[in-house]
This record gives sequence, C-alpha cells and structure tokens, in this order.
Amino acid sequence: MEASAGSVGGLYAISDLHVGYEENRRLIERIHPRSRADWLIVAGDVADTVADVEWTLGLLRERFAKVIWCPGNHELWTPARDPVRLRGVARYEHLVDTCRKLGVLTPEDSYPVWRAGSTALRIAPLLLLYDYTFRVAGTDDKEESLALAYEAGVVCTDERLLHPDPYPSREAWCRARVALTERRLAACGSDVPLVLVNHWPLVREPTEVLYHPEFAQWCGTVLTADWHRRFNVAVAVYGHLHIRRSTVYDGVPFEEVSLGYPREWQPAGPPTPLLRRIG
Repeated sequence: MEASAGSVGGLYAISDLHVGYEENRRLIERIHPRSRADWLIVAGDVADTVADVEWTLGLLRERFAKVIWCPGNHELWTPARDPVRLRGVARYEHLVDTCRKLGVLTPEDSYPVWRAGSTALRIAPLLLLYDYTFRVAGTDDKEESLALAYEAGVVCTDERLLHPDPYPSREAWCRARVALTERRLAACGSDVPLVLVNHWPLVREPTEVLYHPEFAQWCGTVLTADWHRRFNVAVAVYGHLHIRRSTVYDGVPFEEVSLGYPREWQPAGPPTPLLRRIG
C-alpha cells in the first residue's frame, strides 16, 4: 500500500552519520525537524554495529513523521566488536526487521510518496552495492585494478568486513540487487517523479574528485549509469564519498548529503544546515 504525507512538511536527507564517534552522536542528538510533518531520508552508514543503528534510527523516528533508510557499507560490515555475528544478506535482513519494528522504511518496503501541495515525489531507497567496475583508469579487469589499490595502500575495509554470503562475491550480490531494483523501478511507472536514494553514487562522475582515485572501485557500478535518464528521476541522493556537494548530470540533480568523520568536518565545523532539503 502506498504511503503518503497527510500534511505539508519538508523532505530532508543526510548520510554517513557514523555515530560510533561521540562527536557525531552529539550532533545527531541535536537533530530536530522544523515541522512535525517533516520526512527524513537516511542514506546509509549510520553506524558499524546493529545496536548503534537501532538507537539512531529509533531516535530520528521519534522526531520525524517518516524516516526512510537504505544501508551503506558500514551497516553491512560484521565487525568483531558487534555481538550480532550475522553476515551478508542475513545481516541486511536483520537490519530490515529492526527498522520495521521502529517504523522506519527500507529498500524492502513499498516506495512512499511525499506530497506538498501539488508536488509529489516517490522516494525509492535502494541497496545496490558495487561490482568493481569503477576501475582504475587503464586497467582491464578487477584483479588488475585491485592490485593497484593494494600497491597504493588504498583498500576499503569492506575487503575484510563486508561479506556477501550466500553470494559468492560482492559483485554477484550487487548484480542481483541491480536486477531486482531495476524491475521494481520499471513497475513504478512515470506518473510520479522519483527520488533515488542509494548509499553509493549511481554514476561514476562524482568519484572523479576523490583524492585517492583507486578508491572508486568500491563506490558503485556502471550498471546504473543511465538510470537517472531511463527513469523519471527528480533527484538522486547518495553519500559514501564524504564530499558533500550538489551536482547535475544530464539535467538531473545529484545530492551528496554525508556528514562524515569528525576529522573531516571539525576543521570548518559541521555542515550548515546539517540536513539537506530535497523537497
């Protein structure tokens, strides 16, 4: 059943909260909506442990009319300090169950429609992962690209902590999610513009500003490169890069909405405003 906003409120977004850092947790504790009707999109990397994810999303759900979450790589990690030892798909499904108990929407739920006056936007939270196709320039395959990353000392922690079980690889899990999501988006029709929310950028261009270009291979898949053109997309929301900015590709706004680690935001202070307005 389609969910809709009953009264006018704003649509806001944030990602990469990383509340395992006390400085970030204090910032998140201060987040309040401007209106009781406001909706909040949380585009992944809330925390590394299930307990911290549950605490954060529970707090935000108490304050916002609706909270919509998609996972980042950190939620999918199985770190040694987390008593929840689930891996891969089982861990993701456990997080989805946790969200449902809190009343938080996930990529497994019907895409809700946010309305304000004559404006309507269908919010589609996604889990797509990556398949190593954002390879280092000049390389021909995953193995060669990964070898350069290891040589440069730029290797994502996912290689140790993000398990794809029961899939044989992270790229296999990615391709399965892309195929599933593509069918769901096609079935939505084009009557209501989409807000595509994915932790990883849907196109490669945002990764071109990375200080370490080797890291791009953990940042998305070429399989989604035309989604913002194929579907009726009003805006794409993402995080992961910790480079907060607004860009436009083929006439479609892309919003990177991350907070990031304290060492990244503390020199200039936290982003102002902390929540990016989407609608």
